[in-house]
Amino acid sequence: MQLDLEGRTALVTGASRGIGLAIVRALAAEGVTVVAGARSTPPELAALAGTGHVHPVTADLSTPDGPAALVEAGTALLGGRLDILVNNVGGVHPRTGGFLSVTDADWLETLTINFLSAVRVTRAALPHLLERAGTIVTVSSVNASLPDPLVIDYSAAKAALANFSKALSKEVGPRGVRVNTISPGPVETDLWLGAGGVAETVGAAGGLAPEEVAKGAVGGAATGRFTRPDEVADLVLLLASGRAGNVTGTDILIDGGLTASL
Repeated sequence: MQLDLEGRTALVTGASRGIGLAIVRALAAEGVTVVAGARSTPPELAALAGTGHVHPVTADLSTPDGPAALVEAGTALLGGRLDILVNNVGGVHPRTGGFLSVTDADWLETLTINFLSAVRVTRAALPHLLERAGTIVTVSSVNASLPDPLVIDYSAAKAALANFSKALSKEVGPRGVRVNTISPGPVETDLWLGAGGVAETVGAAGGLAPEEVAKGAVGGAATGRFTRPDEVADLVLLLASGRAGNVTGTDILIDGGLTASL
């Protein structure tokens, strides 16, 4: 399918690994010039920068001023043009001690990185997107509609993110900007499967091997497997392209059939 993305510009947050890195790689392969926002530039991202299509920018989106600074630096590199914003940054900490173990500081940290960072980046980027009739794609989570006590704060943050995105789509749709979300289930990344990831953390608390936790996480999925980061990236490409020109205010699940409700 011809996506006609060549020559466009994009800003991706949380771009150093996992889903974010896959999105940067996919956009660059389509000829998009990408600003890759991340706290650091690991070798994989540095290698993409060598292609000439990717410009890493160091940013801390957990701070109040970090998002606007990223957008300012990024749009300067893009010559003031911004066609695509991908809000991807996020993080999760399993609360194996239950709800009472989650402190105010934990709640604020989770809400900041999973919700407020996207609000702040979007606020800074929106004037540029309005000029270009651009598009916003935000990576949410199945937990936005599948509340889980193990990630109670993360689930609440992602629900807020979905609500925010839907509301914004109604405001800016008439002005030419489309806003959509993608909600993955478990994805084959270090966040889930790496050292200190969800599988290892939950396994340690319950006396299970990480492999057992991972198998159980997708046991209810029709496909019985984790989603690959590049599969999420492919959805980003579609939503960012003109092929989805009348799609806005929509959430697309990619969870292998894990979600049982309509």
